[in-house]
Amino acid sequence: MTRQTIVFRPGMAPEPDPSSEQIAAACASRDQLLWIDLLAPSTADIDAIAQEFEFHPLAREDAHHRRQRPKVDQYGDALFIVFYALSVEDLQVTQEEIHVYIGPNVVITMSDHPIPAVLDIRQRWLEAGPAGNGGQTAGMLLYALLDAIVDDYFPVVDHLSELLDAAQERIFEAQDTGNQQHVYRIVRTLLLVRRVLAPERDVLNALVRRDIPIIEASTIVYFQDVYDHILRMAETIDTYRELVAGAIDVQLAVTSNRLNEVMKRMTALSIILMSVTLIASIYGMNFVNMPELDWHYGYPIAITTMVAIGAVLFVIFRRIKYL
Repeated sequence: MTRQTIVFRPGMAPEPDPSSEQIAAACASRDQLLWIDLLAPSTADIDAIAQEFEFHPLAREDAHHRRQRPKVDQYGDALFIVFYALSVEDLQVTQEEIHVYIGPNVVITMSDHPIPAVLDIRQRWLEAGPAGNGGQTAGMLLYALLDAIVDDYFPVVDHLSELLDAAQERIFEAQDTGNQQHVYRIVRTLLLVRRVLAPERDVLNALVRRDIPIIEASTIVYFQDVYDHILRMAETIDTYRELVAGAIDVQLAVTSNRLNEVMKRMTALSIILMSVTLIASIYGMNFVNMPELDWHYGYPIAITTMVAIGAVLFVIFRRIKYL
């Protein structure tokens, strides 16, 4: 496990890697903020931090579990939040779960792998220095983390939009048999993203609507901004799903139309061959009394008749666009 601890004090530079005395002083003071970031914590590490900061038993239980639905639980003056960071490569979506425990002046983040948004916020808050420490509260830190995570969703949504546009353009290309499978993969990816965004929208809505003591009234407007972002992305994903459904219908219609065209050509050619074969089959019958068999020009006449019938039928089918 990797543990990063920072103490923020008003008017003073952030204190990374503080001593146990400084941590105790930060916990005892309402003016200071303690941020502990745990990377890949073990069961024992989670139990230790939960005991140190007196997690509610249900919060401790949730901290041990992975692949939970995004949610926010309130335990007195503390919150436990489950959120997800998303990244995408081609159509492979990576979901990184992050647990956030927030007390009046402490924020504890836990994740199994490094999350770029968390690393970025930590670096920005460290570089803010004494000038930025006046507004560095637990509520503002929570806002900064969620805002950074949600902002990283925009490249994911944009990437899916580009893939969808490319798939729509390939619908009308001939011999592109793999596009339908590609479209279904896009559908699956959209469902995975939608499964994250929908409950996270509820999390942001709860943070905006609830009366939570550790989130200052002046901070609510910032959470409203994050809520608007995630709401817009959720609606965008829903729109993409409708576009994909329409693209699938169009692709099926195009495939059906191509099949109809092939069947029309095959039908026309079959009729031409059947008409020509009809003459050949008549003179191929083993009857004795067939006067045409004794004609000197019977063979060229039969060949000419077959060619003429085939040519006439070809012209007819050509005009009605069967060939």
